[in-house]
Amino acid sequence: MILSMTGFGRAEGVFEGKKISIDIKSLNSKSFDLNIKVPLRYKEKEFEIRKILNDRIIRGKVDCYINLENLEESSDVKINKNLIDSYISELRKIADDGPDFEYLKMAVRLPDAITSRPDELNEGEWEALATIVNSALDKFQEFRKTEGAILHEELEKNIQNIESYLSQVLPYEEVRINAVKERYEKTLKEFENLDETRFYQEMAYFTEKLDISEEKVRLSQHLKYYKEVMDTEDFNGKKLGFISQEIGREINTLGSKANHAEIQKLVVKMKDDLEKIKEQTLNVL
Repeated sequence: MILSMTGFGRAEGVFEGKKISIDIKSLNSKSFDLNIKVPLRYKEKEFEIRKILNDRIIRGKVDCYINLENLEESSDVKINKNLIDSYISELRKIADDGPDFEYLKMAVRLPDAITSRPDELNEGEWEALATIVNSALDKFQEFRKTEGAILHEELEKNIQNIESYLSQVLPYEEVRINAVKERYEKTLKEFENLDETRFYQEMAYFTEKLDISEEKVRLSQHLKYYKEVMDTEDFNGKKLGFISQEIGREINTLGSKANHAEIQKLVVKMKDDLEKIKEQTLNVL
């Protein structure tokens, strides 16, 4: 089954007056490369969030943004009145001719005069956060499946094109060998005292070097294997990449042995489709 490494998912939820929104997007990458932005309140859970993302996304260059919005008035800020009164009292002892508001302005800047003490992250809020993360991942995976279906269609079309070009090579093979034979026989007639046995040995050797039957068989097998892996195996991007390299080797050998203009044209068309396959395979999970 083909899944694309390109994906996007978004989910939102509300827990005890806090709105949590999560965006996940990814592009292709050789490994799992995560950039995550987590509010300070959820920093202690960043490792667990990373693990959830890694387990489900597998591979890709991933951006994950978690946003937190308080829908109710916050009581997190604490004014330490007794401490501020003590600061003002001590300041008066140093300089007792200033107005009270001046002492107050100085006191509130001193340590622990005003503190932020958010309530601790409880298990219920963490479960709500994890649920929203997984909901965003569900949508992200659906996006990957949709993109993967498009990729599958394109890859299958390119593979079929190469198979078609390969089948068109057959009619030119016999013509090509006969042309070589006729050329050599014509050359033979132009010379006297030529060792005819040695001549035909050399021609047989040359003809064998031009033989492309093995390359055709191997190329056909690689194309078949590519389709099999594409249809039956999960997370198959890297494997498909290796197979496409083998397809390229056989096409290159076919081209180097072709020695025929029409076969060379077909090889060029194969290479064009193979480049599209390689480019598309880079985005397969």
